[in-house]
Amino acid sequence: MGFELKTKVEEKIIVKAIGELDIFATDEFKEKISEIYKENKLDILFDFENLDYIDSTGLGSLIFIYKEMVKDNKKIELINVKPNIRKLFLITKLDQMFEIR
Repeated sequence: MGFELKTKVEEKIIVKAIGELDIFATDEFKEKISEIYKENKLDILFDFENLDYIDSTGLGSLIFIYKEMVKDNKKIELINVKPNIRKLFLITKLDQMFEIR
């Protein structure tokens, strides 16, 4: 299974991640999100309803984006996080960095 992003900009940047965010997808993911963020400078809402898998490189790309946003006092929210992915955030303590709803 591959990876796909759907984005739209409203009062915040809304990103739907679909498939697997792994080593094969992280460069494209990081580039696209960084580009959209630099143009808009808004909070980002990641909808992970259709995200089936994330590996350490995917987590690393989220941390990279977070570090860019925190400079502007912006935040990242995660919604519809599947139990297996939520568990990864808890184990790595990234649930303290990202707001998970």
